[in-house]
Amino acid sequence: MTDDGTDAGAADGFGAADERRHRGTLEEWVFAAWTSDGALGVISGHRIVGATAWYWAALARVGRPLLHVVDFSVPVRADPFVVKGEQMWAEHTCDAAMEQWTVGNETYASALDDPDDALGQVYGVPTPVAFDLEWYATAPPTSTPGPETGYEQVGVVHGAIELLGEPGVELVEVPARRWHRWTRRDGLAPIALAEVTAHTGVRAPFAFPDGSVLDAVLADSGWARRRG
Repeated sequence: MTDDGTDAGAADGFGAADERRHRGTLEEWVFAAWTSDGALGVISGHRIVGATAWYWAALARVGRPLLHVVDFSVPVRADPFVVKGEQMWAEHTCDAAMEQWTVGNETYASALDDPDDALGQVYGVPTPVAFDLEWYATAPPTSTPGPETGYEQVGVVHGAIELLGEPGVELVEVPARRWHRWTRRDGLAPIALAEVTAHTGVRAPFAFPDGSVLDAVLADSGWARRRG
């Protein structure tokens, strides 16, 4: 149940079966959270594109290098929610349909002093990082815009992010959102976010193999898409 006492899967016709893999589609799961002061944001996502998957994640903080993770050639396993690449493990686990997910990883991030470097060759200092986060729904899902099928859902995140050589990050009921989308078309555009112009908040840009770009920046209402 969500905070308003309704069935979390009741809105827009989505239910527990929709949380599972939709065979024969391009399919994507994205989880994001942020602190209300805009000082920290985290993203974790993966997309199945046939026999392989894309995985991306980031930890963005005021005054600290962007910790950026990408692997665009991960073999899809029997359990599609386990993403295991070279020197990288990640998992998105549905604990209760439309209500609770676990978001975890253990990998090396590239520490980037300039977030724009994430849109190029991504040369940065290898930095061990681990997410151990619990995502909880606070409202029913709603349909995502665009030609694909899918839903997004607001929630909160609790958990910890471990970092080598510095204190870990503890998150307690911070604002969060997730997206789950799938399509039988040739591709998916990046998640639809509100657009902000020349915003100077913390950023987490990603350049994907299909040429699309998600230049995510923290605005007052959470993650937005930066233009200009």
